[in-house]
Amino acid sequence: MDKTIVVTVHSFRTHTKYHKKYRVSHKFYVHDENNTHKVGETITIFEGKPMSKLKRWTLTPPATK
Repeated sequence: MDKTIVVTVHSFRTHTKYHKKYRVSHKFYVHDENNTHKVGETITIFEGKPMSKLKRWTLTPPATK
């Protein structure tokens, strides 16, 4: 996928009856115009208008000093 980053967010939930923790994953398809980000980087995203069937998130611009 060109100009797209797949961000996976893992969270833990506890089962209501058995009180066992289990991992839940969510995938976010993020638009990256210049393909500048690599695997393992920490990024900040925000929700925007739909750009395709799955892509609804955009990278926030980097903070400048």
